[in-house]
Amino acid sequence: MKKSEPQNSKSPSQLIDARIEELGDCRGEMLSRLRTLVKEADPEVVEEWKWRGVPTWYHDGIICTGETYKSVVKMTFAKGAALKDPSGLFNSSLEGNTRRAIDFHEGENVNEKALKSLVRAAVALNKSNVKS
Repeated sequence: MKKSEPQNSKSPSQLIDARIEELGDCRGEMLSRLRTLVKEADPEVVEEWKWRGVPTWYHDGIICTGETYKSVVKMTFAKGAALKDPSGLFNSSLEGNTRRAIDFHEGENVNEKALKSLVRAAVALNKSNVKS
């Protein structure tokens, strides 16, 4: 994404597309793959662009974010500490009382079934907390 392009004229999905393209390496590929899995797990997911450039997925609240760092793509679940993780995907931010994260490194395989289950569990938790 070029600095001369005004971000406010693009949708969050377009900004995420631009970030993936801008990265142009394994991090972009991983972010794209994780994004696809989130959308497959929850076709009603809403994409947002938060905190100066963090892809964020919502459904009745934040599900998770997709942050990119120098050597890792970090998928942080806003209410991860409240989610069951029988496959042991969470490997980062384990000390907190609320969030949990998964760090994905270059060449690492993604347990797609387990990740989709985690996304669906996060959506179900968000829905259970929505006041009618």
